Amino acid sequence: MPTTPSRKLQTFQNPSPARDYEIRFDCPEFTCLCPMTGQPDFATIRIRYVPARLCVELKSLKLYLWSYRNEGAFHEAVTNRILDDLVSALAPRRITVEGDFFVRGGIHTIVTASYEAPRKRRRS
Repeated sequence: MPTTPSRKLQTFQNPSPARDYEIRFDCPEFTCLCPMTGQPDFATIRIRYVPARLCVELKSLKLYLWSYRNEGAFHEAVTNRILDDLVSALAPRRITVEGDFFVRGGIHTIVTASYEAPRKRRRS
């Protein structure tokens, strides 16, 4: 049964929600298309996050990233969209997404987007 790209990020319950710990992913096979030329852009997407209640399931993350393969997107836009989609799916304590794009036209681009959940106020 072949797999296909998907924008659905699946999650599972954080096994240690009371503890802050960091999860890191390096995804060195990311591709999308340059919206100006239609040529492929290659990147390593790096994701670092501290989960709250939910963690992302890895196969769904792989299929999610694969879904950009035939889509035109500026580096800045795709990095921020990945961050927004992960924040929406996970509601993490904090997360950073880095798009490290290969050299194009003599320019190496790295885009970093971050989110930190608002801290809950304690009652006195």
